[in-house]
Amino acid sequence: MIHLSAAAVVEISRLKARHPDPHALFRLKVEAGGCENWYYTLAFDSKIAAEDSIWNCHGVDVTVDSQSLIYLDELTVDYSEDLMGGGFRFNNPQAIASCGCGNSFSIDPSLLKR
Repeated sequence: MIHLSAAAVVEISRLKARHPDPHALFRLKVEAGGCENWYYTLAFDSKIAAEDSIWNCHGVDVTVDSQSLIYLDELTVDYSEDLMGGGFRFNNPQAIASCGCGNSFSIDPSLLKR
C-alpha cells in the first residue's frame, strides 16, 4: 500500500487540475539509477496496464506498475516547501540508504528475491 500525506494530496490535486487529461492517474514508479541504485519518478498517466495496481489515497488515484511495487510497499509520499522551493519527500521503510536529495535509495537485495 502507498500512503500520501495531506500536503501531498493537495499538491498532486493542484498539479492534476493543470493537466490536459482530467482522467489521468498519478503514477509513482521506481527506475534504476541515481546515487543509491534506484530513484522515484512521479507523472500523470492515461495508459493503465493490466498488471498495474491502483489505490485511492484521500481522493487521489495512485497507480504503480507491478515491477515498482516491490520497492514501494508502505511508502509515504509527503510534500513540503522551504526556502529553496517545494518538493515531494519520500519515506520508504524498505530503504536501507538514501542520498542527500531523498529521491535516490537502495534496498536490501533479499527483497528482490521474493
